[in-house]
Amino acid sequence: MQNNDSYGVLSPIQCNDAPQWLLSMGWSGCFQRELEGRAEDSYTPARVVGVAKNSFYVSQGQGTCLVTVAGRLNHVSDALYPVIGDWVLVTDTVITEVLARKSVLSRGAAGSRGKQEVLPLREQVIAANIDTVFIVCGLDRDFNLRRIERYLTLVYNCGLNPVIVLTKADLQQEPDRFLDEVEGVAFGVPVHLVSACADEGMIALEKYLEAGKTITMVGSSGAGKSTLLNRLYGETVQATGEVSAVLGKGKHTTTSRELIVMPQGGLLIDNPGIREISFWGGEGGLEGAFPEVEAFAKECRFSDCSHMHEPGCRVLQAVEEGAIAQERLESYRKMQRELAYFSDRENKSADRVEKERWKDVALKVKAMKKRDRYR
Repeated sequence: MQNNDSYGVLSPIQCNDAPQWLLSMGWSGCFQRELEGRAEDSYTPARVVGVAKNSFYVSQGQGTCLVTVAGRLNHVSDALYPVIGDWVLVTDTVITEVLARKSVLSRGAAGSRGKQEVLPLREQVIAANIDTVFIVCGLDRDFNLRRIERYLTLVYNCGLNPVIVLTKADLQQEPDRFLDEVEGVAFGVPVHLVSACADEGMIALEKYLEAGKTITMVGSSGAGKSTLLNRLYGETVQATGEVSAVLGKGKHTTTSRELIVMPQGGLLIDNPGIREISFWGGEGGLEGAFPEVEAFAKECRFSDCSHMHEPGCRVLQAVEEGAIAQERLESYRKMQRELAYFSDRENKSADRVEKERWKDVALKVKAMKKRDRYR
């Protein structure tokens, strides 16, 4: 944790007068409104900037404090437990409440990808209250268009704005070729090339680090996330490691999530490498990640067309015409099945809950009638 040996002191704030240093941490009107009507000096708002074992580092912009979590929060769902980027209320160095999040980046819990029989998945919130997601991919063995598509679907499914950062451009003689390939599957998404020996790409990324804005990075281990953070910061604030020349895989040099206040004014969250990109939620991410497939799908003869073998399938026709690559359609189908299965299971679970609720009501009514009969 950056500066973990120098803890600041958290201070209560007036509901109508948030100091500038709190605003610099991303505080906004939506959080301010949650505090209206509360007794002044009864709370201390702060932002979660780091995670330790059974405790958290929080900050208002002036140093950090190590706090614990109220016992009752240990019994809430994982989705409501404090995570990096959360705004929380602290009393006597104890987090007592997590303020409503304006956005979250979440996925299905690790270890469940491809195991449809265990759906619906437990949600794992990666980061909260973020404005932009950097999808970081190295131009070495890490480069994979299908994985980038999955990341885009994940980000869009969470209603967030993606930016693709292609690192290690200096390893390729023609890095622009990779740029063109990514732009061919990431329609309308900003794509940036960066390297260890040029500042041009780094300068282009600084526009996302506006004061009070929060960016989180996702990508494989060894993709260059920590190196990217250090280059943008201007000095080493996060450890980095070598990529195995044999396996082409990086080590988990970042083992926990941390929010760092950048010199440019924004806030950047470094995350450990993600091995499994499992989804959480509905099918909204496909429209953003595969706009051309979704556009042709609207012209299919059948509204529930699976784009496999149905007559009048405009998507299959587009593949034959070369408007959609076969590999891209296969990637779309795979993710569509995953998201659709999750959505179906989620709806079935909701129906089951409703049936059990009415069953409980019926049993209570029956018991009341039985009591009345013997009075």
